[in-house]
Amino acid sequence: MDSERLRRVRKTTRQHLSMEAEETLQQLEGFPDKPAAMQYFYSLFRDIYNGNGTPALPGAKKIIASMCMQVPQELILAADAVPLRLCSGANAYAQIGAEFMPSKSCPVVKATIGMLHVNQTLWGSSLSSIVIPTTCDQKKKAGELLDDMGYPVYNLEIPSSKDSDLSRFYWQESVKQLTVDLQKITGNKITGKKVQDAIAKIINSAKIFRKLYELRINSPSLIFGTDLFLITNAYFFDDIDRWSASVTALITELEERKVQKIHVTNRQAPRLLFTGSPPIFPNFKIPILVEQSGGIIVADETCSSSRLLSDSVAYDEAVLNDMLPAIADRYLKPSTCPCLTPNNDRLRKLVAIAREAATDGVIYQAFSGCLPYEMEQKLVSQTLANQGIPMLYFETDYSPEDVGQLSTRVEAFIESIKARNKKKAMND
Repeated sequence: MDSERLRRVRKTTRQHLSMEAEETLQQLEGFPDKPAAMQYFYSLFRDIYNGNGTPALPGAKKIIASMCMQVPQELILAADAVPLRLCSGANAYAQIGAEFMPSKSCPVVKATIGMLHVNQTLWGSSLSSIVIPTTCDQKKKAGELLDDMGYPVYNLEIPSSKDSDLSRFYWQESVKQLTVDLQKITGNKITGKKVQDAIAKIINSAKIFRKLYELRINSPSLIFGTDLFLITNAYFFDDIDRWSASVTALITELEERKVQKIHVTNRQAPRLLFTGSPPIFPNFKIPILVEQSGGIIVADETCSSSRLLSDSVAYDEAVLNDMLPAIADRYLKPSTCPCLTPNNDRLRKLVAIAREAATDGVIYQAFSGCLPYEMEQKLVSQTLANQGIPMLYFETDYSPEDVGQLSTRVEAFIESIKARNKKKAMND
């Protein structure tokens, strides 16, 4: 693409991106009884997508980007660099990425490729490396396209299973090699003290998030699930300390609202668990439809939300030989990514979350072209059915064209749950 055409495409894409983001934010803000502390997150996304602001990126530090949550964030921080997750949820970018990817490929990958094609820098900074774990075949092949575009790509090898000692050893060696290579990329030495401090920072964020999660599953609900997705999406790029402080402020407000019995919905609203392909801003299409139709998302099992901060590093001694394997374990042992086989932990975890959060049903989103999530949905559906938990499955992408059809199905599912709950209450 010549420079003049690229300039025009970049301008048009930014306009469409701004409209997408604003539409999503207005829908989120349109829900009633919003906590005041959510304004930080609305303003953060609005400023960034309108081009009026940037994340709090330290100017002198290098940016290490990733395309998956399996990249150990602690090591990037220990290398005195800034972690940045690239995954895009913008249909405007997906349309650009479609020029490089097959038509049936995953919209997350297409949108991320499109974003990187029209933006050689992000927020005024170039990327020192894009780390791509071998969790997704499409992302692996996309790495070749990014390399051809001039981006520095690093492939982080991850095993296809987590149930054997060999796979754990293989992953630990990959993490150790990443530690060595991050020092070369950044020019900064990774020491035991730096790793310990980075682990402590992430543990603190995880503790704060767990407090938020406990308030999230309250009945009646204190906060909308769509707001939770926005909060966790902000973790992709926001300064960790600033993000933690903002979530802490929200927790304080929610605790006060709990005492005052201020809720965002009533007890009769169907409580739902969201799983499958990740909701990534501004593509909150299905979560918004669910909550506009009277449901409430009280829990999720996705890599763009609860899985980000659900587990912490546990080590015995503050030395690299102990902390690096512990970091590796944090990212492999609890993983429920469908790239792993077998993936029985995901089935177990979904049932456990559904019970813990007292959910009435499950919403399963699979992006067209994401075969692992598409293939697992039948087994997930059977497992949930055996537990008496209904599930609604969607195959969709970033396009708004199917909103009408999706809305009809969501409304029917929620009404069926209401009827089921009413019948159960009468029998009790």
